[in-house]
Amino acid sequence: MYRDHNCGELNIANVGETVLIAGWVQKIRNLGSMYFIDLRDEFGITQVVVSDNDELMAKAGELVTECVINVKGKVVERSNKNAKIPTGEIEIEAEEINVLGKCKNVLPFEVNSEKAGEAREDLRLEYRFLDLRNDKLHKTILLRSKVMKTLRRKMDELGFTEIQTPILANSSPEGARDFLVPSRLHAGEFYALPQAPQQFKQLLMVSGFNKYYQIAPCFRDEDPRADRAPGEFYQLDFEMSFAEQEDVFKVLEDIFTTVFKEHTTWKVDEAPFKRIPYREAMEKYGIDKPDLRNPLIIQDATKLFANTEFNAFKGKTIKIIVVPNGVEQGRKFFDSMTDFAKEEAGANGLAWVKIDKENGYTGGIAKFITDDIKQGLEKEYGVKENDAIFFVADELKTAQKIAGLVRIELGKRLDLLEKNVYRFCFITDFPMYELSDEGTIDFNHNPFSMPQGGREALENKDPLEILAYQYDVVCNGYEMASGAVRNHDPELMVKAFEIAGYTEKEVESRFGALYNAFQYGTPPHAGAAPGLDRMVMLIADSDNIREVIAFPKNKKARDLLMRSPSKVTEKQLEDVHIKVEQRERSVCSRKRTRVTHLKQEL
Repeated sequence: MYRDHNCGELNIANVGETVLIAGWVQKIRNLGSMYFIDLRDEFGITQVVVSDNDELMAKAGELVTECVINVKGKVVERSNKNAKIPTGEIEIEAEEINVLGKCKNVLPFEVNSEKAGEAREDLRLEYRFLDLRNDKLHKTILLRSKVMKTLRRKMDELGFTEIQTPILANSSPEGARDFLVPSRLHAGEFYALPQAPQQFKQLLMVSGFNKYYQIAPCFRDEDPRADRAPGEFYQLDFEMSFAEQEDVFKVLEDIFTTVFKEHTTWKVDEAPFKRIPYREAMEKYGIDKPDLRNPLIIQDATKLFANTEFNAFKGKTIKIIVVPNGVEQGRKFFDSMTDFAKEEAGANGLAWVKIDKENGYTGGIAKFITDDIKQGLEKEYGVKENDAIFFVADELKTAQKIAGLVRIELGKRLDLLEKNVYRFCFITDFPMYELSDEGTIDFNHNPFSMPQGGREALENKDPLEILAYQYDVVCNGYEMASGAVRNHDPELMVKAFEIAGYTEKEVESRFGALYNAFQYGTPPHAGAAPGLDRMVMLIADSDNIREVIAFPKNKKARDLLMRSPSKVTEKQLEDVHIKVEQRERSVCSRKRTRVTHLKQEL
């Protein structure tokens, strides 16, 4: 037996007992005649004192931080109590010390100290096993485990059945690049790691299962961001038979309120969550994942400036953001916001004015604010004395996007966001289609969604005006879940895909399982998929998703600990009928890798 107590459980009631504890040496203090050792495990820290024993003193002198030891000794009351830790009233008088795991004298970075966060992220990821010993990060991973247990318990309570779907699947248009896996048995053919279990969960509804869920790994070859892990992520995937949008909303509200209330002390919005149609979100917030903690709202002032003499506004969509008490900010603030709009938001500029008690409208474009415009701003847009106004002028979508980014930045710089609160909302009524970069009609969101208006809408409306039963859950500016009512009618499905440029044969070929299954009696069904990683990130109050994943990849999608991706042997490539050729580029002399099939050109 290596221990009979952990390092976080002993207290004053244990005084006089002889115990055996084990853990990592966090700190060693040599006072000459005695050593004090802080011993740490997952449960806490216990102080060990070594004195009056030459052999133990010698052993203590050889110890280094982060080595693993166990200590046998008597629990005694501490003279200098430490109220900051649960074991602060006691210490262990060591009678025996054994080294269980040696550690190098020099660590790549300090594991548990104020300097722990100063290490380069790539170094921390390379030595992730050390980084995970850090108390804050360690507790975050334990929090993730607790959240998963809560999710499973809640889904069981709601009558869902946990079912696992395949990892080796087929390519599906989920909006990102697939990770492909070459087949050894079928030369020239590939599996795809699922971007989501979308088709499988719909097939489960066709199979007669009432409610399905799983905490599913999803794989997408996307560029990493602070709130998006590269390569893989996890989501609580669920689907319900005989369900409409309202049924899914109730489940989502129940999931989020339960999980967040159980794992945070912050205020959590109660159900029902606020509902914001997509187009309203773009108008008011300039983004489809608005942070409702920010009180600033974007307003459209295009009509107000219809007859303006300001050339930069003529013929443009005009968006304004009114900032209460903005007059308090100096010229430097307004100049820095203009720089932000140009450099970060892609704007040509950012116009502004402020309403001073003594001088009225001043600064920026004040000379173009006529009396009629002033009257309109005050009457229709709520502008008052001591306010400041920021103006964005561009074509509609660009103006919305720029104004949205400016709104977010103003909220941060002026410290306007509500503190210690989670504000939830549903974004609803997403457009079914959008224009691609090539100017063709493409799906805007999930291609398997039910169009609002059904067949009549698909046959008679402008595709860009068709809305879908698609929805997102947003919390504090992050997309937390996405879902839809599914298009379960095979004829309607074919028509929806035809508008996006697919023939019926292509639908049958690419989505053969669903297309075929839908011919045999399909119940109406709907579902969603809350993101586990982002859920934990928000609950842990972190702004970096890599901090809530045990073994994440870095910003370049590399796993520095396991050294992946990596090259494989020629034999491994031959087994899956792949050949890698290195070619020299004549212009820049850089190597280019080309992957071909050994038996046929792909």
